[in-house]
Amino acid sequence: MAGFARATASPAPALLTGERLVVFLFAARVALEAPAGLAAPLAALAAAALAVELTVDGSAPASSPLRRFRTRPGASSGILLGATTLPCVMLSRLIQRSRLLSADPNGPEEFAYLEMQYWAASISCLSVLAFFLWHLQQAPSNGTSKYFKYGSLSIALYLMTYFLSFLLKTNGGLMVTTNMVYMICHGVAAVILIKHILEKFPSCSSFGEALLVSSGLVLYFGDMLTHTLSKMDFSMSSKAFMHTPGTRSDMTTIIQGNLLGLFLLPLLYKSLLQLWDYCRMEGKQQTQAAEEHKRKRIGSAVFYISLVVVLMFLVPSWTHLVQGLKVHPFVWIINYMFTDSHERLALCAYWICVIYVSVRRFYSISKQSKTERILLRKYYHLVAVLIFSPAVIFQPAFLDLAFGAAFAVFITLEMIRIWEIYPLGHVVHQFMNAFTDHRDSEILIVSHFSLLLGCALPKWMSSGLNDRPLAPFAGILSLGIGDTMASMIGYKYGVLRWSKTGKKTIEGTAAGITSVLAACSILVSLLASSGYILSQNWLSLLIAVTLSGLLEAYTAQLDNAFIPLVFYSLLCL
Repeated sequence: MAGFARATASPAPALLTGERLVVFLFAARVALEAPAGLAAPLAALAAAALAVELTVDGSAPASSPLRRFRTRPGASSGILLGATTLPCVMLSRLIQRSRLLSADPNGPEEFAYLEMQYWAASISCLSVLAFFLWHLQQAPSNGTSKYFKYGSLSIALYLMTYFLSFLLKTNGGLMVTTNMVYMICHGVAAVILIKHILEKFPSCSSFGEALLVSSGLVLYFGDMLTHTLSKMDFSMSSKAFMHTPGTRSDMTTIIQGNLLGLFLLPLLYKSLLQLWDYCRMEGKQQTQAAEEHKRKRIGSAVFYISLVVVLMFLVPSWTHLVQGLKVHPFVWIINYMFTDSHERLALCAYWICVIYVSVRRFYSISKQSKTERILLRKYYHLVAVLIFSPAVIFQPAFLDLAFGAAFAVFITLEMIRIWEIYPLGHVVHQFMNAFTDHRDSEILIVSHFSLLLGCALPKWMSSGLNDRPLAPFAGILSLGIGDTMASMIGYKYGVLRWSKTGKKTIEGTAAGITSVLAACSILVSLLASSGYILSQNWLSLLIAVTLSGLLEAYTAQLDNAFIPLVFYSLLCL
């Protein structure tokens, strides 16, 4: 067995691959637009991520200290892409915000808080890289040990630039201490969360995908916690040194409140189940089948009670605390829908018709025909274009709310499916299973989440002042148009492959890039006729479309998650 391990020890991994080259060009494009004080940490983070990825990819699977974490089969580690995507997104938003400082009275406050979020995202990713390195140091010395040293050096360089940046900007004292604690909390939370994701959801994600999810969730809920603390009456207000902007809309608060409640729902549900089990320990013993059946019914009742408690009491309490809302969020939503009711209600009716027709048609096709599953799923990408594009142009604020509601419904349905909540659990599982692919598992179905979030995140991040009118369309264009055309043309007509082992073709990538450019030219005309002031540079747009198209061709990661964020970042420049 030892001889087999030595024989199968993988050689030193290739330093340059297609995915790494595209990620390097993406990070370099963002860094070139940024101030040196923010670009240097990004370069150090990318160097550390590359070193960790090379170390992980060069380790024999049987002897790797990370083998305890089972990742998605067929996917590369993706650590470089996962570690650089979110910091690049935040840095691109920071660059865009710097152009709008003079046009926004709250610009300096927004800029300072966004800069804090950039550092928080970077520290979260860096902490996860350090966590990986800590595990990798337990491996026996091999040919990739030099990459381990490079990774450690890059992390040290990043920390030096971080400390220097804050020491030069502040006079020390409480503000520096608070910022350090704030960043350390993000880093620790990211490590705890990615460890939980990799252990509780085995074979559901790669390291890079788990890194993106964990750092994104920590940043999102860290933002919510910061705003919550800033509203509390302490003897020394956190707002004095956390720079929380006071321009958050009621709608944004309601969306965040509902998502917060749904993410806390599993904790409440499991706690109540454990309490019920404890109370039943002294009860009368029944047969195993009868006990299991009764527990499933009780568990379903506990779930619905927990859901009602969260939505009816927890969410309103939080929105009242941070935003001062006097009405229940659901009442606020109903009032908003019936204000300017003709256009919004017509849009709702249009969405219902499109969703009903497409789901009924494609579900029937998936059961009765031999249509390739990949093509069937790409049809849903086209449906996303039909649903979201009119709303982005005519009702952009209402679309933010609709995205939040759809995501909340998806989270609830996935919980019902996983926990087999009576009577919907089995029905939801059968329906969702008709649209899964090789990246989904029985434990967690990520396809529908990633498609929705891929379209929603660029729109959410573009709310407020925005001098790049195509940025809100980043997810719709890259997934609904580019990814779909690349897959369909590549599947039907592709001959020349990008690599010997991959399935992506040059013809498909060319079709994807061309279709997105054509869609952008049409959108620019529509936006101009709708009164938007256009400032999109066409050379910058060409670079953005090309790099995101090449990433789709080369990456083995979940493209629905990464491509919209990369495309959005490049569109903001």
